Amino acid sequence: MKIVQQFCLLTAILLTVTACNTTKNVTYLQDIETNMVSTVDSEHSITIQPKDMLSIVVTCKDPELSAMFNLPSVSYQVNSEITAGEATTQRLLGYVVDERGYIDFPVLGQIKVAGLNRWQLQDKIKEEISKRNLLKDMIVTVEFMNFKISILGEVKTPGSYTIEGDKVTIIEAISMAGDLTIYGKRDNVYVIREDGDERTTYKVDLRSTELFKSPAYYLKQNDIVYVQPNKVRAGQSTINENNMKSVTLWMSIASLLSSIGVLITTIINNKNN
Repeated sequence: MKIVQQFCLLTAILLTVTACNTTKNVTYLQDIETNMVSTVDSEHSITIQPKDMLSIVVTCKDPELSAMFNLPSVSYQVNSEITAGEATTQRLLGYVVDERGYIDFPVLGQIKVAGLNRWQLQDKIKEEISKRNLLKDMIVTVEFMNFKISILGEVKTPGSYTIEGDKVTIIEAISMAGDLTIYGKRDNVYVIREDGDERTTYKVDLRSTELFKSPAYYLKQNDIVYVQPNKVRAGQSTINENNMKSVTLWMSIASLLSSIGVLITTIINNKNN
């Protein structure tokens, strides 16, 4: 009876240690405090960079007057094969920012846009048009047409994602990719960022609230998010997944039998003494 009780105690201890270790490895924001108010950067927005593509639309009460400031829209086939009655889609052309950070805007000519966010560019174009008395009461809308991020590694659906708007956090990006798999290292998430001719790599720990202070918390256009695999997944690179499960099962059984053997031997020795 004592042998059974001691075996149950040993099993419970092993299960508790394993459960605690698993929770520590996979839980996000482990040090977060509830009901604690912190400041949020509500003004954050990405800035325009060379090679960005921008949609800029100017509207006013008289469409004919504003038309000279807008690029034409183009029609294209939904499918590559042209068939009778094929549906077409309208798409606005965009402005590509050159290497110097300029765009060539109708009527106004070259405008330096690099370093501005879209709200600042909207105000700049409105100011230039108003200063030249070309339009009154106009509305200028600027949108990013190529705000994309890539998410790789241990997430459920890796790939390239197009972001609507001009602000996305790393947590939102990971949720778009279906969250990390159980094999993803929460403390080893990398964000690779290119800005001009410089490339910076940030390491992010999703288990800590220090994440909110990271320069990589808010992602920028063309960022690459890479989730590193843990040791179990890395080991599977050379072992078939089914074989891995089989090996893990037999190792667990062997470990359990070994623990039982040691326990029984200890009890027998104690009785003999």
